[in-house]
Amino acid sequence: MLARLSCTLMLLVACWQAAPSEAHPLRLSLCEIEHASESGRLTISLRLFVMDVNEAIVFDPDSTALSLGLPEEAPNAEALLMNYLNRFFEVRANGEKIDLRIQSKRLKGEGDNTALAVEFEHTLDAPLATLAVRNAVFTDLFFDQNNIVYVHVDDDSRSLMLSKNTPETELAY
Repeated sequence: MLARLSCTLMLLVACWQAAPSEAHPLRLSLCEIEHASESGRLTISLRLFVMDVNEAIVFDPDSTALSLGLPEEAPNAEALLMNYLNRFFEVRANGEKIDLRIQSKRLKGEGDNTALAVEFEHTLDAPLATLAVRNAVFTDLFFDQNNIVYVHVDDDSRSLMLSKNTPETELAY
């Protein structure tokens, strides 16, 4: 099953990065959540089109005002990104909201298909019993936005599709 999820993810990423350099055709974000019970470490990776981030934060998809992930990144860019994400993206482990703090961010792709990869890490104090994910990023902007979430907990992998109509799900372990 993990191999199938990896193939699906690679295919989506390849399509995402191979699209023509005009406005990207996919209204999509990718999120991958990994948890290893042995270490208690929870890793969250979120990939967002930079055009969509700019549209959501500064209302101009072609703006260079934020320059997220670039050496000339605006001093308030990360705070503005987190303000947006905290309104539309949430992960709860065992009923408690995870405080999202950016560990790293980097750009992938080029032109209109450039994606911003944002990484978060958190260590759980107790064994994982439930994991709730709310991913409504960009659903305030685009009616056809889909947010794919891959969850890997030890040997259990699940694939979820969240959207404007179904922005949230909860998994039990």
